[in-house]
Amino acid sequence: MTPAPIHFAGERLMLDPCGGLFWPARNTLIVSDLHLEKGSAAASRGNLLPPWDTRVTLDRLALMIRRFGPERVVALGDSFHDRNGAGRMQPADLARLRGMTATANFTWVLGNHDPTPPEGLDGESVEEHLAGPLLFRHQAITGAGAGEICGHHHPKAQIPTRGASVTRPCFVFDGKRLMLPALGAYTGGLDVRDPAIARLFPRGFRVFLLGRDRLFSFVFNRLAA
Repeated sequence: MTPAPIHFAGERLMLDPCGGLFWPARNTLIVSDLHLEKGSAAASRGNLLPPWDTRVTLDRLALMIRRFGPERVVALGDSFHDRNGAGRMQPADLARLRGMTATANFTWVLGNHDPTPPEGLDGESVEEHLAGPLLFRHQAITGAGAGEICGHHHPKAQIPTRGASVTRPCFVFDGKRLMLPALGAYTGGLDVRDPAIARLFPRGFRVFLLGRDRLFSFVFNRLAA
C-alpha cells in the first residue's frame, strides 16, 4: 500500500488507499462512515444481504491500525448504521472492536445515523473534534473556514479509461476542505458531481480514487461526464 501525502492547513497528512487518513504529527488515524451492522439493519426490514459487512469493514480498519499504529482514532460519524447497531454485532466482531478501542484512544464523532454514543465501547463521543488547525465533523458546513475534515456524503468519482469508465470511492480535496470516502462495506456512494458535494467545493477540487494498492489523483474537469 502506498499512501498519498497532501499538505493541508500547514499539516502533512497521508491518504491511505483503504480509505482512511493518517496525521503523522498527531499519530492519529481518521476514518469515516463505517456503517457497522448495515447488513443486519437491512435484514430486519426483510432485505436479506450477506451478513459480513461488519467483518469486512473491521478488516479494513484493523489493517490501517496495524500499518500506522495510531495513538488516536477519530471516527467521523455514522460509525454504526443506527443507534442499535452496536447491540446487534456478533460477539466476535464486538470483541474485535473492543480490542481496537483498548489499543488506541477512540473519538467517536456523532453522525446522523448514530446520534447517540455507542454503548459498551471505550472512547469519547463528541459533536465535533478540534485538534490544532484541523476541525473534524461528520457533515460539512457551508462557509466553514479552512481546515475542515468531514465525511457523510460517501463520495465516489467516475474516471475515463480505454473506451469505458471506472467508478471508485474517493477523497475530495480543494486545499480548504477534505472529504473522506466511506469505509463501510455496504455504504455505496454519491457522485462528486452531485450538487450536494459540488457546492461544497465551488472553486473545483481534486479527487483521489481508491485503488488496490495506491491512489489515483484527478482534477475535477478530468472526470467522466
